[in-house]
Amino acid sequence: MNELIRIETITEFHRLNGIPLPDHPLISVVNYADLHKVEGHFHYLKSFYSIALKKDVIGKYRYGQQSYDFDEGLMTFFAPQQVLQVQYTQDDVHRSPSGYILLLHPDFLWSTSLAEKMKRYAFFGYEVNEALFLSEKEEKIILEIFRQIQQEYSGNMDDFSKNIIISQIELLLNYSERFYKRQFLTRDQNNHEVLTRFESVLDRYFKSDTLMEKGLPTVQYLSDELHISADYLSSTLKHLTGQNARQHIQHKVIEQAKEKLSNTPLSVSEIAYQLGFEHSQSFSKLFKQKTKQTPLEFRKRFDLN
Repeated sequence: MNELIRIETITEFHRLNGIPLPDHPLISVVNYADLHKVEGHFHYLKSFYSIALKKDVIGKYRYGQQSYDFDEGLMTFFAPQQVLQVQYTQDDVHRSPSGYILLLHPDFLWSTSLAEKMKRYAFFGYEVNEALFLSEKEEKIILEIFRQIQQEYSGNMDDFSKNIIISQIELLLNYSERFYKRQFLTRDQNNHEVLTRFESVLDRYFKSDTLMEKGLPTVQYLSDELHISADYLSSTLKHLTGQNARQHIQHKVIEQAKEKLSNTPLSVSEIAYQLGFEHSQSFSKLFKQKTKQTPLEFRKRFDLN
């Protein structure tokens, strides 16, 4: 089965997986071991958030164009309208994974502090192969938050319940952000490899005819070349250098522009064109923004005019 399976509600998710209907229509904590699994290849698109802590997870999961085999405790984060590809073999169906999944409908966030904050958690844009690996201590922290959320919505909801649940969800996300930061720190060797490969791809692009043909490279193009998500690329670069991917591209532009302004008689318009700008005004604006002087003011220092 390769057709897209759309799941609009949390209740629909429960029915699809053969588990009891949720205690609350907009939020649910599900035991991963209870989910219904059949052999095959499936594409899911859900209209709600899914935050999972899983151990010994079966199957091969694809998100974007990358594959990942789950064999230890980790967390994954999916936002509404993201497509998840899952493949189960016959052996997978008979295995017993463990863990929990928090299902959260966007409607639950209306008129709360998290309604806008959700957009700032970059890990909802990370791919499955960039999942968050947890230590035993970290697992216990996350599981306890899941337990408290479940306990709050499954009891008798009162005027305080929603605010308490929102606070617990925010705590969960803030811990996740902290743990991702720890993962960046403990995997610096791999992250430095990402930086090296990124700089290589960027250099190659600026030396090719593609720059004049298609303009400046996008963050998405560079992340695709590196086989990682755009959000993860920017987060990694930000951790290592203090600049995100877009800022690195701009830095490369200014670096190349300074070289041409100081070593060639090319006009500002010609330089702008060679650097992938459709309009020289856009190039001059960026140059002034980054250097506090116009291209011609910079060139005067080298007496090339």
